Amino acid sequence: MDALTAIHSRRSNGLVEETEVPEEVIMQVLEAGTWAPSHHKTEPWRYFVMTGDGRRQLGGAMAAIAAEEMTPEEQVEKQKNLEKQKQKPMRAPVVIAVAAEPSEEERVDTLEEYGAVYASIQNMLLAAHALGLAAFWRTGMHCYHPKMNELFGLSGQGRVLGLIYIGYPVREMKEGRRRPVEQVTTWITEE
Repeated sequence: MDALTAIHSRRSNGLVEETEVPEEVIMQVLEAGTWAPSHHKTEPWRYFVMTGDGRRQLGGAMAAIAAEEMTPEEQVEKQKNLEKQKQKPMRAPVVIAVAAEPSEEERVDTLEEYGAVYASIQNMLLAAHALGLAAFWRTGMHCYHPKMNELFGLSGQGRVLGLIYIGYPVREMKEGRRRPVEQVTTWITEE
């Protein structure tokens, strides 16, 4: 599959089979991520691949983060919701937490480090698609919570920037739509 076809045909797809994804296929997805551009060649991405019962630690952290915002009474009342949080990582046979561990070099801007990791995530999504996998990228406040840094051993500057759920697709996705590029583009040709 050529790059433009992959870009145009890739869709977030969360409906996946329980079938295990071979490690060598996951490694190809990870390798694609490492080919993203990074300013000053810092390569700030860190990947945490969770399969099998390894996904349960993530579920526990997600439930603990959700529980923090609840009173003890609400925790009892909303136990079903907390159980649902625990089960989220079990939706796909592979979950990859993608984090940024910014360089401490003074010349390196943290925002650029995050940008490099976002580019890495896009590479991974395109690679998964080209390899016949379904993938979807989830973010949210739980990703940026200190408990995630704890879980993955990140520094205080580090951040989980997304969770990529990967598996073999159950169904094909509909063709995507975007606004015409002319609506979002301004050409500047003169001073």
